[in-house]
Amino acid sequence: MTTDSPRSPSVRLPVDRRSFLLAGGATAATASIGVATPKQDAVAGASALPGQTPHSSFAINIEMWFRSLPFTDRIKAVADLGFKWVEFWGWQGRDLDAIKSACGDAGVQVAQFIGWGFVPGMNDPANHDQLERAIRDSCRAANDLGATMLTVVGGNDQPGMTQPQMHRNIVEGLKRVAPIAEAAKVMLILEPMNIRVDHKGHCLYGSQPTLDICREVDSPWVKINWDIYHLQITEGDLCRRMREGYDQIGYVQIADNPGRREPGTGEINYTRVFKELAELGYDKPIGVECWTEGTEILAAERLHQADSWN
Repeated sequence: MTTDSPRSPSVRLPVDRRSFLLAGGATAATASIGVATPKQDAVAGASALPGQTPHSSFAINIEMWFRSLPFTDRIKAVADLGFKWVEFWGWQGRDLDAIKSACGDAGVQVAQFIGWGFVPGMNDPANHDQLERAIRDSCRAANDLGATMLTVVGGNDQPGMTQPQMHRNIVEGLKRVAPIAEAAKVMLILEPMNIRVDHKGHCLYGSQPTLDICREVDSPWVKINWDIYHLQITEGDLCRRMREGYDQIGYVQIADNPGRREPGTGEINYTRVFKELAELGYDKPIGVECWTEGTEILAAERLHQADSWN
């Protein structure tokens, strides 16, 4: 999760055959909003849509992709690339009926969005009454949109509290709202951040303390939003840690590092990561919470390539 602004693109890869096909496939419907529509590869008889990935399903974060378009038009733009899932940040102030209608028209589902953010912190028990109200409201919104998960955030450091105290307060807050999530059949996914680059002063970072919290809460409706980008910056050793913590992984998000852009632009071997997830049995969409290096088509191509192995 982020609220940062994207940097200007600095690198563009040469356009390959698939990208050439995509760039030439605009239709009248998408031309009106400036999005090229991929078309079928007639020679190979296979789909030329990069979002139709070989092994994994991906939920594109529409806060970060297609930012020049109106919010609901981004859903169609994602579908035009072949993706079947979207995610976004906060739902408050959004036109949920319009989002639901756009998803229905495009054949796209909402994977998850934020049910409780950074402030006020869940790590302060003074905020737990508000937490309970917010989770009830967010679960209703999730049910309305057909989403089965909500990201929740621990909170920024609280003056006068130690980190163990703040983590204890997160446990108590999650125990309090777990029955609400269970009744709504909406999983709460707790996201550890990184404090080196994006979220200095946040109280929860790294996989182990997040695992400890979720295991103590001990609910199938409270798991981890396992954000690979944050965990690479915080600790690395990505595949081994995923294996060790897999019982508590509710959802996975990705971005490459450095730069928080799509796979193939940084140091992470995402083919290896995706293969590990497939071998572990992960069958949910993977959240693509990244900025794009260049065009969304090129980012989708890189994502497709990263998900390709024999």
